[in-house]
Amino acid sequence: MGTTISFARPDGKSATGYFARAAKANAPGLVVIQEWWGLQDQIKGIADRFALAGYDVIAPDLYAGTVVPYHDPEAAGREMNSLNFLDATDQTVRGAAQFLARNGAKVGITGFCMGGAVTILAAARVPEFAAGVAFYGIPPAAAAGPADVKIPLQGHFSNRDDWCTPAAVDEFEKGLKAAGKSYELFRYESDHGFVNEQRTVHDRKDAELAWGRALDFFKKHVG
Repeated sequence: MGTTISFARPDGKSATGYFARAAKANAPGLVVIQEWWGLQDQIKGIADRFALAGYDVIAPDLYAGTVVPYHDPEAAGREMNSLNFLDATDQTVRGAAQFLARNGAKVGITGFCMGGAVTILAAARVPEFAAGVAFYGIPPAAAAGPADVKIPLQGHFSNRDDWCTPAAVDEFEKGLKAAGKSYELFRYESDHGFVNEQRTVHDRKDAELAWGRALDFFKKHVG
């Protein structure tokens, strides 16, 4: 459904991503951020699905073409740990947002796993976004803490997550509440990555529940 495009970063460099266009003109925009596996077909499918829901969507390629197979978490960890998160957020992700906002449309952001952490970074650092939906990812507080979030934020987290742990989620929510932020936070009795239908951790019921909540949130805040 979509295609690979190039777009400009604020620093003038070029970035690439998967672009899926809504059927209607001048649609609101969404930026979709990959898991630590790279710009997998599953993430492209998420972009297509949001496009069918009425959004112009870019999934930026933060690994510059590298895609890691699901059976190799060590390689995924190496790719994630070598990523300059602030550059990715301030330049590549912001460039995608600016591309989608070129006709004056509102733009939201969502991401999964590593992309969930980038979503929260962008919610604190990228002024073009109107709302964010983070799936099972939180950045280090030194990079972006709850008080730094500047837009309405929705979060989806797993109670059986050993990476983005329930304790970390509790602490993050505590900070959002203390700072008086606009947020919704949902917890699921599922495993980390439960939205990804290509993996054994997929939970269809919880994934569809989260999807509906995300669409409602974006409809309210982005259009």
